[in-house]
Amino acid sequence: MTDTRGPQPQYEGYAAGPLPGERAPGPGQASGPYHPPQAYPSPAGGTQGGARDAGAAQAARRPRTGARTTPRTRKARLRVAKADPWSVMKVSFLLSIALGICTVVAAAVLWMVMDAMGVFSTVGGTISEATGSNESNGFDLQSFLSLPRVLIFTSVIAVIDVVLATALATLGAFIYNLSAGFVGGVELTLAEDE
Repeated sequence: MTDTRGPQPQYEGYAAGPLPGERAPGPGQASGPYHPPQAYPSPAGGTQGGARDAGAAQAARRPRTGARTTPRTRKARLRVAKADPWSVMKVSFLLSIALGICTVVAAAVLWMVMDAMGVFSTVGGTISEATGSNESNGFDLQSFLSLPRVLIFTSVIAVIDVVLATALATLGAFIYNLSAGFVGGVELTLAEDE
């Protein structure tokens, strides 16, 4: 491969002189790297002591990093002036449905545990002996407290609880709005940790 550009000029002036952007060394100065002047002049009247004072002044003038030693807590005082009855009704309805489902499941689990422990047979035998006579066997507790009957009874109680809890929470929202109109509502202080 041959070079077709022809002879290239030699930049000999750059090898001996300063590069672009550098200052030429003045008379009596050795050529070396350029050091800009200090941003803060040293105080007059000292060479070594002044250099130490300038170093101390630079150390004292270091920028702050912004790190705090103690965390600051922001606080805000807020007032609950009004509770929307529609939103209170929706939230209380969903919470009471969840509570009703938990009640039915808890009743079923409790019945199974008591049946496995033999509570119904023992107590049922005692009750049938106490209420029985020669002609009849007495009251049969095991058939009366069967699992389907217990679950039906618990479900009815859960449905009544859903209706009552929703109605009472909505009525409570109306009563709170009336009382907040007179006294201003409940004041809360919220704090945020940083």
